[in-house]
Amino acid sequence: MTRYEFLKSMGFQGGALMALLASCQSNDPTPTSTTSSSSSSSSSSSSSSGTTSGSTSGSGTSSGASSSTLLASVDLTATANAALKNSGGYIIVNSIVVARTAQNTYVAATQTCSHEPKKKVTFLNGEFFCSEHGARYSTTGVGLNSYGAKGLTVYTVTVNGNTLEIS
Repeated sequence: MTRYEFLKSMGFQGGALMALLASCQSNDPTPTSTTSSSSSSSSSSSSSSGTTSGSTSGSGTSSGASSSTLLASVDLTATANAALKNSGGYIIVNSIVVARTAQNTYVAATQTCSHEPKKKVTFLNGEFFCSEHGARYSTTGVGLNSYGAKGLTVYTVTVNGNTLEIS
């Protein structure tokens, strides 16, 4: 759960929420919430429209069992997840963007932008993109422009048959 989500769940909103978030921000441009574990093959691809359903999160693709806590799983055969059949396709599940970057390679990141806590992050042209102010992030969560300087939280995605396991 992000700081933004936690504060909202505690009932903070509007100016009070923004004041709390602003007082907690670091001036350090390096992302502190990015997990390692990324074997990404970043093929550029055309954008696809996203679909929201299920439960998921992830970055990097591996095979076999994961020792991390399972956050979610995505059934690749489910109709609601059909966007993941094509490179560049993505879905949004429980505020997590899950995208296919190449044959059997998937990445996942939080939908909440680190520039401003808005749930506007999608997957476009092989990278995570926030439509609110144009923040751009690599598939490993590294900021690609000044708006994305704080990085983006990414998760580990494991392919297990027709299921993506996100931790």
